[in-house]
Amino acid sequence: MLSGNAAKATPEQLATAGDEILAVADLLRREPRLRRALADASRAADERAELLAAVLGGKIGDAALQLLTALVRGRWSAPGELLDAAERLGVEALFAGADRAGELSDVEDELFRFGQVVAGNPPLAAAVSDSTADVQRRGTLVDELLDGKAKAVTVRLARLALRGFGGRGFDTSLTRLVELAAAAREREVAYVTTAVPLTDDEEERLAAQLGRMYGRQISLKVDVDPAVLGGLRVRVGSDLYDATVSRRLAQAHKALAG
Repeated sequence: MLSGNAAKATPEQLATAGDEILAVADLLRREPRLRRALADASRAADERAELLAAVLGGKIGDAALQLLTALVRGRWSAPGELLDAAERLGVEALFAGADRAGELSDVEDELFRFGQVVAGNPPLAAAVSDSTADVQRRGTLVDELLDGKAKAVTVRLARLALRGFGGRGFDTSLTRLVELAAAAREREVAYVTTAVPLTDDEEERLAAQLGRMYGRQISLKVDVDPAVLGGLRVRVGSDLYDATVSRRLAQAHKALAG
């Protein structure tokens, strides 16, 4: 949760702070010695904060430095935990800025739709997900795909997914970012697969029903897949509800074969 000066920052200031924090996370990824020093529990919290200020002083804004200082003052059992926390902090700052600009719902949907576009194009998915390829080249590809079609925060987060947010692969990173965006809006994501598009009224009724089941607001992410033939498949967290025609046919085939 953001605090201090960041809690009162404008959307633009938060976006800048988020970008700067993610840039520092990239630095920590490239510089293991710095990462270990900043996470070293044998050093006093003040000493770690002074080291951070010596490395970053004058290179990032006050809001980003304040947030990162609070981070390195904490206790970390491993340097990798500090890196993950820095990435998460940068994402939270970007989400907070988008929320204050009234754009967080759009960012969440844009990330999901981008994931669908990539998944639906195997050559594109292979190019974007190839961790052995140059990340800058893949980032340029993402920029070209999203240019004029998504908000700047969405593009920044999509590029973060390329690097493997939290050590994950591209697809999993993107999914995690969608879910964190929903969580920032105090919502649970429900992934819905259907043979034909749902009407607005159908989506509202389904979201309301799931909301009653889970005791919180639901953010629907709908994927149209004719292969399911009919019915719905819904996944919320680890819960899966499959009432598709394709599943019933598969069950019938299995029963007959048995």
